[in-house]
Amino acid sequence: MTTREFIYHLVEPSEKSERKVFRFYDWLMLASIILGIFPLTFKGHHTLFIVFDLISGGLFIIDYLLRWLTADLHLKRGWSSFIRYPFTPMAIIDLLSILPTLSLMSPTFKLVRLSRLLKLLRVIKVVRYFESLEIILAVIRKQSRTLCTVFSLALFYTFITALIMFNAEQELVPGTGQPLFRNFFDAFYWAICTLTTVGYGDIYPISDIGRIISIISSMVGIAIVALPSGIITAGYMEELKLRKEEQEQAQAQLQAPSEV
Repeated sequence: MTTREFIYHLVEPSEKSERKVFRFYDWLMLASIILGIFPLTFKGHHTLFIVFDLISGGLFIIDYLLRWLTADLHLKRGWSSFIRYPFTPMAIIDLLSILPTLSLMSPTFKLVRLSRLLKLLRVIKVVRYFESLEIILAVIRKQSRTLCTVFSLALFYTFITALIMFNAEQELVPGTGQPLFRNFFDAFYWAICTLTTVGYGDIYPISDIGRIISIISSMVGIAIVALPSGIITAGYMEELKLRKEEQEQAQAQLQAPSEV
């Protein structure tokens, strides 16, 4: 194993063996992510938070450079991998999550005013180190067309329900004398809450016709909301089975030479 191959296996969790140094790197990066987002749980600023940011940000920079150094092994596109890598989704997230630290290290980057929002992107980096989240993202990518169809159906149904309720509910709210839906956005908001069965209770139908529409909308909404859950669950189980078969095949290939 060359030095660059070692670095590649070090920074890529999905490609790792059981070597302790690789597992240590995983835990180190997870700790740096937690350290980087911990200040976001407080409103104020503290000197200790700056230290946390510098430590985690420094580790993020090293990790970004190591991944860029081994981009050809990851993307497998030859020398063009080094040009393509900075424009991959995770590389962009890595870079944006580093910017808040750069604003602390150099006055040149003081134009970055959205540091707290950019720090939230560090949460996404956790996906690399949790196989379950990685599998879910893989399922979403594979089932993206089906999920988009279901989402379009839900959006269309919500729009139609909101339109019907907006024109059907004409009763005035007791005490205020104002219409229940001041505009179409209020009706759309109500339809979303009903479709997802959240039911905040801040807007609810008053007339009988409105309540009937609400009952029908809730019943259909349960079925529509359940569709994505079923698709993702089935895809998750299928992906687990596929990965298990791949691991068994890889182990069989490794054991085959020793048995000969």
